[in-house]
Amino acid sequence: MAPGAQAVAQQNQLQAAAVPTGDETMRVMVLIKATEDSEAGVMPSTELLEAMGRFNEELADAGVLVAGEGLQPSAKGKRVAFDGPERTVIDGPFPATGELVAGFWLWKVRDMAEAVDWVKRCPNPMPGPSEIEIRPVFEVPDFGDAMTPEVAEQEDRLRDKLAGR
Repeated sequence: MAPGAQAVAQQNQLQAAAVPTGDETMRVMVLIKATEDSEAGVMPSTELLEAMGRFNEELADAGVLVAGEGLQPSAKGKRVAFDGPERTVIDGPFPATGELVAGFWLWKVRDMAEAVDWVKRCPNPMPGPSEIEIRPVFEVPDFGDAMTPEVAEQEDRLRDKLAGR
């Protein structure tokens, strides 16, 4: 699939996953933490790519995988700092390697325990010690009264636009 088509397909999957289906599921962002190697641009071995490919296929076959990508080192990134109306652009690389993200998945799971079980089955994503963080994604009901009918309608319009409906 062409990169542009792949991005559109992934965006459509993200939007479909955000629409409640009546089943008892949650979305989680699974963050692969950066290491000194990943920040130095060391690419994964063929063996690791193959193992991660098999793991991603398992996730997809189970209906868990919504999206996922690896990220370039922070040296190729930028940050934008906000202070009121002011915006300051900061060039990478960024300090605190252990707090940076080297890749991510978006998963749809029954609960946090299922997400932890999947992560425990994951091949080590780095050649040495590494960490994976799991964070729940906010869903519309999580916003309570702040999600007025007008704001909910705005969210629905955006989802429809992104899904190409």
